[in-house]
Amino acid sequence: MTQTNTLPPITLAITGASGAPYALRLLQCLVAADRDVYVLISKAAQVVMATETSLKLPGTQQKMQSHLTQVFNAKDGQIQVFGREQWFAPVASGSGRNGPMVVCPCSTGTLSAIATGASNNLIERACDVAIKEKRDLILVPRETPFSPIHLENMLKLANCGVTIMPASPGFYHNPTSVEDLVDFMVARILNHLHIEQTLLPFWGE
Repeated sequence: MTQTNTLPPITLAITGASGAPYALRLLQCLVAADRDVYVLISKAAQVVMATETSLKLPGTQQKMQSHLTQVFNAKDGQIQVFGREQWFAPVASGSGRNGPMVVCPCSTGTLSAIATGASNNLIERACDVAIKEKRDLILVPRETPFSPIHLENMLKLANCGVTIMPASPGFYHNPTSVEDLVDFMVARILNHLHIEQTLLPFWGE
């Protein structure tokens, strides 16, 4: 699998929680930052994406990869899409050439599976690998209210070094559109990935 630069790829997993615009904007920004991106999309995420955005993804992995490459004007090979049971994907093993991982949005079902080490599909396994290899893992849950189960799972993962970043945009930047709210969260994610961004000024600047 061809890489387009020397930096390790960033893995973006998209699950079935509401919040598809966060994921698509983040993918757009990662491509613009010239980062290679491994994309993992659950079936539920495809349904939510079709509901919440104008992006309609084709059914097969290869067509999905080509479509995302075209939509986000990515270089050939910059976006690589992997299927839910593609166990030979780089993210399935600690021996893979992997960088940080973001699950955005992260459903509470996925949160639970990660917290228990279920590894029943590639998204869950990739998170399990990130935790055991002590790589940066950011989860962006989008649910309200949180139940005690959700909170216990988040605390368990936070104690394992996982960054829990609920999709709760602030308002101190005086947003005037839904896009401004999306950009707030995406900017916070990019900051934690140590990727330069101009979506949101740093506090005090």
